This record gives sequence, structure tokens and C-alpha cells, in this order.
Amino acid sequence: MTNEIAEGQNRSSSMERLRKLRKSIAEKELDALLISQPENLRYLSGFTGSGWLLISKQNTILAVDFLYEEQAKIESPGFEIIRIKQELHGWLPGLVSDLGWHKLGFEANLVSYDSHNRLSAAITARQINLELVPAAGIVEQLRSIKGPEELVLITKAARLADAAFEQANKMIRPGVTEKEIAWEIETILRQKGSEGVPFEIIVASGPNAALPHARPTEKAIRSGEPVLIDMGARIDGYCSDLSRTLFLGRANKTFQEIYDVVLKAQASAIEGTTSEMTASQADRLARTVIDQAGYGDAFGHGLGHGVGLAVHEFPRLGLSSSDSLADGMVFTLEPGIYLAGQGGVRIEDMAVLENGRLRVLSKAEK
Repeated sequence: MTNEIAEGQNRSSSMERLRKLRKSIAEKELDALLISQPENLRYLSGFTGSGWLLISKQNTILAVDFLYEEQAKIESPGFEIIRIKQELHGWLPGLVSDLGWHKLGFEANLVSYDSHNRLSAAITARQINLELVPAAGIVEQLRSIKGPEELVLITKAARLADAAFEQANKMIRPGVTEKEIAWEIETILRQKGSEGVPFEIIVASGPNAALPHARPTEKAIRSGEPVLIDMGARIDGYCSDLSRTLFLGRANKTFQEIYDVVLKAQASAIEGTTSEMTASQADRLARTVIDQAGYGDAFGHGLGHGVGLAVHEFPRLGLSSSDSLADGMVFTLEPGIYLAGQGGVRIEDMAVLENGRLRVLSKAEK
């Protein structure tokens, strides 16, 4: 009975997502939308393989090759599954012509220049009356507002990352290399039930911690150095993202100061961010604290990013972001200060907007 209830909830969620998408398609005066981003495919159809999804007012078509046909039938009941044997330009024009579509939106950020040229040439050669309309971000905007079932999975992924960090924290000691710690963290995550980690784990010590996207090296961790860890888990497709900065032994005066500044900046953003704000206004809450402390030039990235089926998605929290915040959004708050040649500090938590305010999902000790 439990499985039947879960399947019913999944079908209901899928139908509601399709309803909202069809409303967006109609507002943009499109006949249909062509989707290929893996996270968007999964969000709309439950399909976790590679293929193409075509959504119109009447149609929900999932086009896959032989490798994924049976998987698509299992994961996407209720969708019309068609097998394709050619590249996009070989099968799409004929299908569109048969269905009578004249304006087809496509994910311009994913369809390559070469694929677009080939598709356009095939449409012209067959004298099909079809306009290809760039329509990136439609599904991503829908994904930015998380439903209750999504929030449950994201929360589980956050809890898993918290637990893995607390366990790994006990293993960090002088002489252990960054790579060894990163491997231990990934092992713990998988042992605790994470699917493949959503991004390469960062363990960066000493001067390496000044690189926001550092990769673990053979460098041995030393006492008195900052150790920056950035990690995440994935549960049923949904991700978490967590960063902490540690010090073995006593931190020097500079790093004690910048740690306090970063922590204060994050607290300002957590307390002050509301659903009435733009993403750039939320960013400014943290950035102002860091600017006033004299480290503005050392905070070179945005405050955070949405998290869901992808570890980086809408909204984007940064100075130049045009995104608006709304209840149901889940995103990170990760201010940082990076001093070239010395090291850096980043503190990152995930939070959800509920009733206009933020509720922090990450619980690992700071």
C-alpha cells in the first residue's frame, strides 16, 4: 500500500508540473517545447536516462534510442515513448510536421550551434513550416519552487551531509592529505546512503583554501592552517551542499578575524533575507558586512545558488542577479573571504524560504 501511495503522489506531482509548464508554453505562444536537460527530463517525466521530451497542449512524447527504451517505459508511465535511430535533425522535422506544430521552443543553452544548424537545414530542405524559438529557463523556473515531496528529499540529503561531515571531522589531523580526507568523506557519504556525489568534494588546506574551486591534492594538512571543506550528498536525485572551514590548533589573528566576519555576514543574510527581496538584495546583506570589514575585494563570488535536482540552479544569488525570491525556494548562503597565498574561509548552509523567512536546513557544527 505504501508503494501505491508513493506512485500516486508521483503521478499527481508530474501532472501538476505538466499543467504549469503547459501554461508557460501557452503564454509564450509556442505549440510545443523540446527538452533535453537531464534534470528537466527527470523533473517532468521521472525518466533518468538520456533522450528528448516534447510537451504540447495534447502531447507528452519521450523520444529515446534503443538503449533507454525499456527504462523509459518503466520510469515514465503515461508518456508516449518513441524509439529514435538518428540524430535530432533526422527524426524531429518529420514528427513535428505530422503533429502540425509551427512554433517549437527549445533549450537554447543546451542545443549546440552545430545541432541547430543541422536541424534548421533539415526543416528548410523538407519545406516544413516550423519556427525554432529559443526558450531556455522555462522548466528551470518551475523547478526553483520546491514541492513538499522535493523538500523531504533535499532535507534528507542535507542531514546526510551533516552526518558525514561530523564523522569526517574526527579524522582530520596533521599529516593526512587533502585527497585522503576527500576520499574518506565520499566513502562515508556512500556508506550512509548517498547516490553519486553531486560534485567533486573540495578539501583545501593552507594556501589552497584561497582557491574557491580548489581540488584536493597530495598536500598534507598542517597545524595552524585553515582547512576548507565543500561537500554534498544526493538522495533520489536531490542534492545538498555544505561548506565548513576548520583550523587544526590555534588560528592566527588574521584568520580568527576573517572567520568571524564570514560568520557574521552569513548570519546577516540568514536573518535578513525574505521572500519580498530580489536575489541581489539578499547578496548585498552579506556583502555589506564583508565590505565594511575591509575584505570586499576578497569576496569574489555570489552569496549562493538554488539547489535541487542540480547542485546549481535557480535562483542565483549575486550582485548582478535579476532573480526574485519566493517561498518554496531552496538555496545556499555561502559568503567567503579568500587571501591569495594564505588561505580562505567559506561557510555554507542550505535554507528554504517559508512564510517569507528562511529556515536553515544544514545543521553541521560551525
